[in-house]
Amino acid sequence: MIIAIDGPSGTGKSTVAQRLARKLNFFYFDTGAMYRCFAYFLLKRQVDAEDQEGILQALKAFDFDVELLEGEYHYFIEGEDISLSIRQERVSEMASKVAKHGFVRESLLPIQRAFGLKGHVVMEGRDIGTVIFPQAELKIFLTADLKVRTERRLRQLEQKFGATAEYNRVLEEMEKRDRQDSNRNVAPLKQAEDAVVIDTTHFTIDEVVEAIIKLVKK
Repeated sequence: MIIAIDGPSGTGKSTVAQRLARKLNFFYFDTGAMYRCFAYFLLKRQVDAEDQEGILQALKAFDFDVELLEGEYHYFIEGEDISLSIRQERVSEMASKVAKHGFVRESLLPIQRAFGLKGHVVMEGRDIGTVIFPQAELKIFLTADLKVRTERRLRQLEQKFGATAEYNRVLEEMEKRDRQDSNRNVAPLKQAEDAVVIDTTHFTIDEVVEAIIKLVKK
């Protein structure tokens, strides 16, 4: 069974998807993390987001893997664990810019589908239900109030990096990311017609997970 979970940043997608996968004993795959890994790879190689030739060469050398270690998913490129590094704002911004290129999405699509076909899986991203796995048995689209999403992002930055960010700056970055993801020509952030919409604004992670499990049982 494939469960597709889509939605913008700050809706709780990653936490919900991981917790859901654990409860159901499913494999978990975060497509956004994969794009962040590629964005980090480009930044490391000092390749500009508009340098198509440089990006093509990077795609050929992109060595990506995911491992479940002590209950947490870790992301690797060329054997280096970059799980924390990919959560930086500069990496997020680069990922959004690179994801608009059709040739990048086309090149990374087989990797996503290969992980998704390993068995029962919870796939998380922005176009799982519309592009990656339109045949998914259950599609969920998470939403939340922008201000709540911003506050969640601020807490995440503080927890992961011990850094305090300015609320207005993070809010602007969230709005910018939403526009980029929703308006790109290739595989935009979009709710699948047959997706179940869950607004997470006033719900805890556990409440959202339980709501999805009820849908799975149906």
